[in-house]
Amino acid sequence: MRRNAMKMTSAPWRRVGWLGLCLCLCVLVTACSTAPAPSPVTPTATRSAQAATITAYHGHTSTVFAVAWSPDGTRIASGGNDNAVQVWDARAGRRLVLYSGHTGAIYTLAWSPDGTRIASGSDDSTVQVWDANSGHLLLTYSGHTAGVRALAWSPDGTHLVSGGNDNTIQIWNATTGQRLITYSGHLGSIWAVAWSPDGKHIASGGNDSTVQIWDEASGRRLLTYRGHTAPVRAAVWSPNGTAVASASQDGTVQVWDAASGHHLLTYRGQTAPVWTVAWSPSGACIASATGNTSDEHPRETVQVWNATTGQTLISYPVPSSAGYVDGTLSMAWSPDSTHLASGGAETIVHLWNAPAFCKR
Repeated sequence: MRRNAMKMTSAPWRRVGWLGLCLCLCVLVTACSTAPAPSPVTPTATRSAQAATITAYHGHTSTVFAVAWSPDGTRIASGGNDNAVQVWDARAGRRLVLYSGHTGAIYTLAWSPDGTRIASGSDDSTVQVWDANSGHLLLTYSGHTAGVRALAWSPDGTHLVSGGNDNTIQIWNATTGQRLITYSGHLGSIWAVAWSPDGKHIASGGNDSTVQIWDEASGRRLLTYRGHTAPVRAAVWSPNGTAVASASQDGTVQVWDAASGHHLLTYRGQTAPVWTVAWSPSGACIASATGNTSDEHPRETVQVWNATTGQTLISYPVPSSAGYVDGTLSMAWSPDSTHLASGGAETIVHLWNAPAFCKR
């Protein structure tokens, strides 16, 4: 009888013992595991195993039309439809300066080569030059009669070139504001200006679907590139000054020889109008992004590709907004080609890791 009693009581206790052991193991596993950190965007790598992380700077209350990286890589400036320019610590994401001198949307930003000044162009038809550390206004240029859409400093920091909705390109003294020369070769608004690395030429693009190359000193037009079939939204020089990449609402980025206009490469990796293009300082990569997406393309991307072959290296999906103006409208490379900053319709400035290939 005693042996049977032991059998009847030991079985339930064995079951309780196993149950307790399992519960202990579950608690131990839960305590040792780490939950993944949340991220507002999950980048997707294309032909690259590198995982791209993202940092988001929240401060604007409307569309971000312009981003620019300081020459020393420590700060990022952004401007947009809220009429404000914000300067951020590129590493910590902390806002350092808030500039509110304009009365219209900020469409373009440019740092002086020495990093001490920022020029901002606005829908209020002015360009304002101000101290990058304090936000103190240094100069207001009022030579345009309509909104300013594009800006670039000369490599030596003494002059600025600006383009706008008055169909003109103007070069002026960055210290005094004196206008030196006006180019009037485009048949529509100017959306892009870029100074060549040697300071001798200026590239411009606009609503007439052309990119034009000018002699900086004389204002003589040297070349007109007609490869696009829709307005040109951005144009950048290669770091060695031999080529230009231009982005258009025709959905392409085209790379061409800056001296002859000979077409070198067309990138068709995006399926909506391309509003921005940026060449990495290393010369190895080009980044492009789309704006004004539609219901057919609800999730467009920032894409980085090989500047020589056109091969896509990585794609970063960007959230869409509900408004007409959508997607990514501005981009800038860090000086060491390791990161990209982008801004667009969803009011956030994003910081992305670039593929290692681009640092070459």
